[in-house]
Amino acid sequence: MTISEAAAAVGVSGGTLRRWVREGVVPEYDGAWTPAAVGKARLVARLRERGYTLAHIKRATDEGRLAFGRIVELFGSNGETYTRAEAVYLTGLDAETVDRVAMMLGIGSEQPLDEVAFQVLNYVGAAIKAGLPREAMMQIARVYLQAISSIADAEVRLVHLYLHEPLMRAGGSADEMARAMLNVAEGLLPLAPPLLDQLHHRMLMHYIDQDVVGHMETELAAEHEEIGRMRVAIAFADLAGYTQLTEREGDLHALDVVERFLGNVTATLPDGARVIKTIGDEVMVVGPDPVALTAWALRLGELMPEHPRPRAAVHYGYARYRDGDYFGREVNLAARVQAQSGEGDVLVTRPVVEASDSQLRFEPLAPVRLRGFSESTEMFRALVAGPRA
Repeated sequence: MTISEAAAAVGVSGGTLRRWVREGVVPEYDGAWTPAAVGKARLVARLRERGYTLAHIKRATDEGRLAFGRIVELFGSNGETYTRAEAVYLTGLDAETVDRVAMMLGIGSEQPLDEVAFQVLNYVGAAIKAGLPREAMMQIARVYLQAISSIADAEVRLVHLYLHEPLMRAGGSADEMARAMLNVAEGLLPLAPPLLDQLHHRMLMHYIDQDVVGHMETELAAEHEEIGRMRVAIAFADLAGYTQLTEREGDLHALDVVERFLGNVTATLPDGARVIKTIGDEVMVVGPDPVALTAWALRLGELMPEHPRPRAAVHYGYARYRDGDYFGREVNLAARVQAQSGEGDVLVTRPVVEASDSQLRFEPLAPVRLRGFSESTEMFRALVAGPRA
C-alpha cells in the first residue's frame, strides 16, 4: 500500500502514520505498508480513541502485550459498505427486517452496513424465501449470534491464558510473540468452520430425533394456544453452600466441584432433556417428562453425597420458547421453588405430583407464598419410591 492508501484504511492522516512509525509504535513498518503494518496501525488508532498515549502504546508493544492484536491481520475486508435502502433493494427484505438484523449485529441506525452484515442479510433472506417464517429465522439468527459469541470469546480468552501470557512471562521479544500468536491463529481458523459444521450436523440429528419422539409422546397443542408456547418440565439445580465453599477452600477447589457437578448434570440427563443455561453453579434444564426430570434430580444427589450437595426443584407447566431459552410465569415459579430447597432436597410442585407414577413418592410440605406470586404454592419433597418409614 501507498501511504495514502494505508492512511485511508486506518482512518488517519499520512502525517499521523509517519509519526507513529517514528515513535516506534508501528514496528511492523519496514519501508512498506504491508498488511501487518496496517493491522498494527489500526490497533494503535483504536487505542488512541480510547485515550491511550503513544508512550503507553510503545511500552505495551515492547512488552508484547499487543501481540494478540496482530491476529486481526488474518481477517481481510474490502471495506465496502451499504446503506439501508441499498440492502433492502439488493436482498429483497423489508426495511424492518434489515433494521432488526443491523441492531442484532450492534450497528447503529445511522451507521452503514458492512460486508458481514450484508451477507447475513442475504442468508436471512434466502431462508425466508425457502419458506421459514421471518420471526423463526430472526430467532435462529440470534441464537447463532449468541452461540458464536460464546465460542469466539472462549477462543480469545483461552489462547490468551494458555499461550500469550506464558510467552510474556518467558520474556520473549514482541516480534517472537506476535509470530507465535499468528501461527496458532493461522492453524486454528481453518479448522473452526469444518469442526463447527460437523458438530452442528451431529447435534441437529440428535434434536430432530428428540423432536420426532416428542411428537409421538405428547398431544398436539390446542388451536387457541399461541405459537411458541409449550408444556415442559422445568428444573433448576445448584450446589447448596457453594459460596461458603469458595470462601473456605478457594476458587480452584470450588471450580473443581462445579465442574464435577456440571459433568454429572450432562452425563445423566434423561431423554429429551437439555441444559438451557448455566450461571456459575446453577443450571436450568428443560425436558418433556416431569417424572424423568425429577428422577434425574434425585440421581444427582446420589452421585454427590458429600457437601456441598446438589439441591433442585422441578415444575411442570407452559412456557414460552424464544431465542433458545424459555420464559414466563412457570419458569419463574420453578426458580422460586428451587430457592426454597435445602441441601440434598428435590422439591416439586403439584403438577409434577399429578403427572407422576409409582417410581416416586412425595412428602407434602407447607404451602409457601413465593416472592412475586400472589397465591401460595403447594410444594412436595420428592423421594425415591420404597418402603415408607
